[in-house]
Amino acid sequence: MILRNATEHDIPALLTLIKELAVFEKAPNEVSNTESRMLEDGFGEKKIFDAFVAEIDGKIVGCAVVYFRYSTWKGGCLYLEDLIISEPYRGLGAGTLLFERCIQFAKETNSKLMVWQVLDWNTPAIDFYKKYNAKLDGEWINGTLQID
Repeated sequence: MILRNATEHDIPALLTLIKELAVFEKAPNEVSNTESRMLEDGFGEKKIFDAFVAEIDGKIVGCAVVYFRYSTWKGGCLYLEDLIISEPYRGLGAGTLLFERCIQFAKETNSKLMVWQVLDWNTPAIDFYKKYNAKLDGEWINGTLQID
């Protein structure tokens, strides 16, 4: 298994993984992102996300997409938007490699926290994060406002 930074050429595979995750999360029609948008957002003049990929035999089997946010209490933070492992490749260590790369990236960028969300019914993911002694907070309610 190879772990590396995503490149522009990986965008189609990343979008495929994102759509696979949407199906897993019971929201297959919610993905409106496009390859061109991801290219601009990840590799354009005003880059707003970073991504890491896990490969097996030249096939991307997992990814982590991260970006920076600011905590008024702590300072700069790394937000893990998605950690996705294609279903046939789960249990092979790709998730561990990608998550630990995100932790390392947070340290490299002097982030004070790494934060993410996990669905309350995704017990395999919850159990995975608990292995890292992560604080999983059920107290906060997520807010979303669609801007079109």
